[in-house]
Order: sequence, then C-alpha cells, then structure tokens
Amino acid sequence: MFKAFIDLVRDIYPADAVIPLHQPVFLGKEKEYLLDTIDSTFVSSVGAYVDRFEVEMARYTGAQYAIATVNGTAALHVALLLAGVKAQTEVITQALTFVATCNAIQYCAAEPVFVDVDKNTLGLSPAALATFLSDHAECREGETWNKHTGKRIAACVPMHTFGHPADISGIITLCDQYHIPVVEDAAEALGSRVDTLNCGTLGRLGVLSFNGNKIMTTGGGGMILTNDESLARQAKHLTTTAKLPHPWQFEHDQIGFNYRLPNLNAALGVAQLECMPLFVAKKRELAHRYIAWSKQQAMQCVVEPDNAQSNYWLNAFILENQSERDAFLQQTNQHGIMTRPIWTPMHRLPLYQHCQQGDLSNTEWAAERIVNIPSGVPPSFLA
Repeated sequence: MFKAFIDLVRDIYPADAVIPLHQPVFLGKEKEYLLDTIDSTFVSSVGAYVDRFEVEMARYTGAQYAIATVNGTAALHVALLLAGVKAQTEVITQALTFVATCNAIQYCAAEPVFVDVDKNTLGLSPAALATFLSDHAECREGETWNKHTGKRIAACVPMHTFGHPADISGIITLCDQYHIPVVEDAAEALGSRVDTLNCGTLGRLGVLSFNGNKIMTTGGGGMILTNDESLARQAKHLTTTAKLPHPWQFEHDQIGFNYRLPNLNAALGVAQLECMPLFVAKKRELAHRYIAWSKQQAMQCVVEPDNAQSNYWLNAFILENQSERDAFLQQTNQHGIMTRPIWTPMHRLPLYQHCQQGDLSNTEWAAERIVNIPSGVPPSFLA
C-alpha cells in the first residue's frame, strides 16, 4: 500500500523532488497588482486594495460585510470579542482543531470547553453539544450559564476541519435555543458550502484565513464575515486601533488592535480571489483522484458530508490504527512526500489540559488514525 501511494503521488506531482503538503499557486495578476501597490506608495493598512478585497470577498462569500485582518487568529480574536466573549466566560469548541482556535479564546481571557466531533465531518458534533448543554447549561434571563463552573457560556466556535463543513445548521439551531452566539472558524473552508450558503456566513460571525498554506493566500491575512452592519462597523473600528475619524487628531475611544491587513497583502488577495473558482475545481479534481485510488486499495478517505460541497483544502486518509498511521508517516516522509498527522487534540496539550471537556471518543479516534496527504493544486492540472 505504501509503495502504491508513493507511486501515485509521484505521478500526480512528477517534477518535485520533495512534495509539500500544500503550496500556493500564482497564475493570475498577483505581480501586476503588487507592483501597482508599490507604485502607489500605499503599502501598509490603508489603500485601495484593502477596500477592494473586502468588497470582493463579501461578494464571493455572500456575506453582507467583510473586514480584512492581518491573520486568521486576529480575525477570530476580534470576532469573539464582538460576540460578547469576556474575561471569566466560557467558549464551547472542539478539541480537534488547530491551536489558534483556542489561543484566540484565551486572548479574551476566556476558557475553552471541549465537546466531541462527528466522525463524518470531523467538526463539532450537534449530538455531543446537546448532551453537554443538557448536563451543564442553564438559562438565566436570556443568557446561558454553566451550572457546574458558575461561568457564562458566551459563544460556540465550530471549526470546518480540512474545509469539510461541520453540521453547522444543527449547531446553530441548538445554540439559538440556549442564546449562545455561533462564531464559525472557517479558516480552512473558503469556497466550501452547505447547500447554497458559503461556510463562514451562517453564524453571527465567521472568520477566514489566508495563510500561505490555505486554498488562496495573501501571504498572511484573515477576514471577519458578518451580515450585521453594527458588528461590521465595530470590527473595522477595533481592528484599526479604535481610532476615531478625524482629519488630523489621534483620538481613540477604547483599547483597539493594530490588526488591519496591509495593502500589499490585500493586492495579492484580490488577484488570488479572482482564481478561486479554478482553485476549488482543481482541488476537487485532485480529491476525486485520491478517492478513486483509495477505493481500489480498500482504503478510506475523508470525504465531504451530505448536502455540502467541500473545497478539499487538505485531503486525508483514515488508517486502521495509530501503528499503521505512524508507519505511513515514516515511509512517505522518508521518500520525500510530506504527510502529516492531524493536530494533537487541544485537551492533550499542557496549556489546555485543565479545560472542561465532554466525552471525546471520536476526537481520540481521529487523532490516532488520520493523516493528511499532499493537497496543493498540481501544476499538471493547470496545463
């Protein structure tokens, strides 16, 4: 099996001595827009491309408003604050996520609370969430409190793992019953949809990431999405050091953050966004090739859920057990093919071991078996 997979990947990426897990593709107007930005001298967080990027991202996703930030973690930090997350509150999320999800919660001086994922989505499980809330939550005057810790449950943050949409409708329905705002961590899911709606646009707020390994990149960057005009206005204010508009005075009305995306990065983003339909189509083509091969080999791929379309940001195999996973990782990396295990679940990290958690059986199951495989758009697919 290992040799057959190595041969497959070498056939898909024939020119690369070392095949990365993911790499950006630049085939549009990136250089043209970057040079235009340099010529304008507006290279920092004020410039025409920042405004253009926000307008065009809102149009692409269907969100009413999009606010560009310096990275996805910054976007999530501010989105949580806008959702009402404060010190000594709790935020329900999944332990199967990248550490930035929990770090952003801690930036608010709040505590993550971990519930399990569903095996078919690898995203937050509505059933596990319902069990946790039934056991621990009580509503008081339009807010929900954890009756065992005495802390307010201020938000819920589901994450669309590898670009596969979580059961976001089920999560939102449940959270609405408990008056808990949903902030979608759609950092990996730009271009993924639930029915006809784009990930990141279903919760009260959503966040995207444009890191160098994402489906499109600005080098580093993020975005807050919302349909609420008041939240959008506050997001732009907070991410611009909370500076009050004035022709020359420097007046600030609260503690803000220097989180706005530089114009240089936004120029790159505008060019990349123009290529997004092609990126999604080619990444889905790659995923279908892996899926077809895996069926011949009696292996299991992580595939998109029903009633959803995934961008297949990272393709993944589900192996039999941890021993087989480790052997797969060793063999492929020794042959110059970058494969990686899923993230160490947050509840195993020393900094988050103390956090409250529900049953995490599916999280543990996934952590022992899942490996990511090369997922960048192959140059041969663009010929």
